[in-house]
Amino acid sequence: MTDERALLARTAEIAAQYLETLDTRPIRPEADYATMVHAVDSPVPEHGTDPLMVVEELAALADPGLTAMGSGRYFGFVIGGALPAALASDWLVSAWDQNTGLAQPTPALSALEALTGRWVLDLLGLPEHSSFAFVTGCQMAHVTALAAARQAVYDRIGYDLREEGLAGAPPLRVVVGAQRHVTLTRALRLLGIGRAQEVVVPVDAQGRMRAELLAGAFAGADRPAIVCGQAGEVNTGSFDDLETIVSVAHEHGAWVHVDGAFGLWAAASPRLAHLVRGHSGADSWATDAHKWLNVPYDCGIAICAHPEMHAAAMEYAAPYLTVSESEAERDPMGYSPEFSRRARALPAWAAIRSLGRRGVASMVERSCDSATAIARGLTDVPGCEILNDVVLNQVLLRFENDDRTAAIVAAVQREGEAWMSGARWDGRAAIRISVSCWRTNDGDVRRTVDAFARAAAA
Repeated sequence: MTDERALLARTAEIAAQYLETLDTRPIRPEADYATMVHAVDSPVPEHGTDPLMVVEELAALADPGLTAMGSGRYFGFVIGGALPAALASDWLVSAWDQNTGLAQPTPALSALEALTGRWVLDLLGLPEHSSFAFVTGCQMAHVTALAAARQAVYDRIGYDLREEGLAGAPPLRVVVGAQRHVTLTRALRLLGIGRAQEVVVPVDAQGRMRAELLAGAFAGADRPAIVCGQAGEVNTGSFDDLETIVSVAHEHGAWVHVDGAFGLWAAASPRLAHLVRGHSGADSWATDAHKWLNVPYDCGIAICAHPEMHAAAMEYAAPYLTVSESEAERDPMGYSPEFSRRARALPAWAAIRSLGRRGVASMVERSCDSATAIARGLTDVPGCEILNDVVLNQVLLRFENDDRTAAIVAAVQREGEAWMSGARWDGRAAIRISVSCWRTNDGDVRRTVDAFARAAAA
């Protein structure tokens, strides 16, 4: 038997040493995938190894292939860092190793999840009666919420989806914007909703659904319908006119789902809440805690204003399960697509508990301020064009042509001072900077702008 205390203490030391290097290590990985495949390749070991040696070996093997995603200068793919309280609580979640599906075997963590969900509803300005599920990410939050939506719109026309299934179901109409995120599209496919059932509404220059065209999406045969709006376009950070979308969709009897992977957190800021005006009138929402709440991966949240439809879509009764029959006792798996699940709500609880309402708002606002400062600094870099209205935490830019744009983002990535992703916008190469880490400060902004200036000069 190993000395668990010594093992965990050494693991904590290795983790702390890594975190202490975030300000100085290259943001990019030192080794590429092919190099790492070669470095880690080995047959299944015949004999065991002391756990302490295993941890030491793992840390040494992985380090060259790690990207400093928790750095204040990592701006790729809207990835937030892990707040200290959230990180530490996530370690406790692993140590406790509770299967948080049913309330009976793990009442403490189920109760904390119920509380965390209520806190999230409060912070995001959503109806307090809404149900929620902590899932792996916004992808599964979409699947969960849209499953509830599908259940509801068929229920409204008297079609028993749970009994009859999709095979003989009446045709469904799903209205989406032309710039919807790929996770929404994949969620529809996973739920058996094909491209032929989509009605695509054009978007404006910032990627916002043209809400004035939405009524036309309901022309033709009367069918059950779901409308998908967006709070925070992934390239520009722009917001659909949710107030109009909700009004028009409900006038036609449609369910409204909001993709708020990161943008929904604007609702937590008094300064930015106007961007999501009308969002609370929707029927379901999907967001990520591992983006702007800055908890460790993985933690998405599905929210539904119609708990009975949510529960019906996640049917979970089984003879061997001691299912709660009391409304006062909430079984987490009753609202989640997973039976076996880690207590991923706890890092979210820790993040909110450590920051408080004002701290969450401040963290969101600081990211937006940093994005504005980066955009302002980049306007002084020769050839740089800012493509979006910087209303949130996204900066979209490009240089004179596709080749130069691609060369500059590659040069910045290669230098390792900052990291951001390439993108395509309006048919041309672009660069996307997403600011969503609690660590990002004025120094990180200056270092990032300087990195672009060096790349452009070279």
